[in-house]
Amino acid sequence: MGAIGAAFLAGAAIGPIIAVPTIQAFAQDSGRAETYRLLNLFGDVFERIRAEYVEQVNDRDVIESAINGMLQGLDPHSSYMNPRSFRDMQVQTRGEFGGLGIEVTQENGYVKVISPIDETPAARAGVKPGDLITHINGQSTQGLTLQEAVEQMRGERGTQIRLTIRREGERAPVELTLTRDVIRPQVARFRLEGGDIAYVRLTAFNEQTEAALRRAITTMRQQAGGNLKGLILDLRNNPGGLLDQAVQVADDFLDQGEIVSTRARRAEDAQRWNARAGDIAQGLPMVVLINGGSASASEIVAGALQDHRRAVVMGVKSFGKGSVQTVMPIPGNGAIRLTTARYYTPSGRSIQATGIEPDIEVLATRPDPNAPHRDREADLRRALRNDNGERTTEQQPPATPPPPLNLPAGVQDRVVKMPAEGAPAFDPTKPETDHQLQQAVQFLRNLASAQGGPQRRAQR
Repeated sequence: MGAIGAAFLAGAAIGPIIAVPTIQAFAQDSGRAETYRLLNLFGDVFERIRAEYVEQVNDRDVIESAINGMLQGLDPHSSYMNPRSFRDMQVQTRGEFGGLGIEVTQENGYVKVISPIDETPAARAGVKPGDLITHINGQSTQGLTLQEAVEQMRGERGTQIRLTIRREGERAPVELTLTRDVIRPQVARFRLEGGDIAYVRLTAFNEQTEAALRRAITTMRQQAGGNLKGLILDLRNNPGGLLDQAVQVADDFLDQGEIVSTRARRAEDAQRWNARAGDIAQGLPMVVLINGGSASASEIVAGALQDHRRAVVMGVKSFGKGSVQTVMPIPGNGAIRLTTARYYTPSGRSIQATGIEPDIEVLATRPDPNAPHRDREADLRRALRNDNGERTTEQQPPATPPPPLNLPAGVQDRVVKMPAEGAPAFDPTKPETDHQLQQAVQFLRNLASAQGGPQRRAQR
């Protein structure tokens, strides 16, 4: 301690160049020693579990659980993926897998078919929208989560699976035997609403998303024959995915300006993406539909189009996941998913734990005080805080709200916030029961009428 004190006094006399490195080295040595003590603690606990736990344990399982606990203790989105989970994640981002080709939801404990995908085993076997899958290989789907049922239906190409289906109008269950094939899900589902409104629903952001979006817009423009009055981009219940795909989708509708930026712990790791010239919708008025299930990449797209006033955002507040996860493979041992940055909309807003607020709020159903609360990012344990009020430096200016909508008089007032009393319950197989969608369609028609032309460029 005498030597350290002498060094510190010398530094005080001749300047910090001597004192600071000495104290830093001492602090680093002290910190390193504490780290070694904690690692020894981990080893002691591990050995105690191996020797004394009531049942014999698998060393890999225990270590993987410890690693996962360490990562999940940071925030809700950091985690460890064992080799199988890592492969499943890669399948999802590639946008193809071995399976049947059915888009499904869950209803009354059973798996309900929303739609079979064209040219897939399910479509060829005659699976229909509205079918209820009650058994998979003779085992009831009651009690399974939707994800568990989906995992059972996926499998290697060429393998067989038996489904028992309950179909409206059929007195007896329908038994089908299908052979799995390579499935490329319709990540972009699209159609014309009434012949004049283009509707595209993006279900995820994987490697196929932006190309599928371009094909959808081209197809609908040809079908409409120059009569399009607007475009609806439906991002409801889209949990996100690849950042680069979100950037490309937003870029498809923007001619210039920032799309999104990310800021990490170190200032030099900040990144920014800007739009290139070219709007695949050629200036058609746009509505982006969001809800509490719109997260991450969906919020990047909605926030960029909202800040540039390229689209009107309609629906309810989004999930609020404003963090970026980097997948870091560990050779032979899966990968870790680690939160490495926050992302910000063009106006500098972090939506972490706050979400994207719609320009026009439209509810899917009438308010029900007994309905279960739907968790958002802010409700998750250890969710990162929002730092909008903390960035006041020249490099990180404070966030600003989006510019005003500047709509023609009366157009916004004609939007109905919630379904009428006694309106039919929402059924994903029946678009006419989708209140948010129908309001978006009518909004775009009213906007086109007020602007005096079907393809007048949107306000910027």
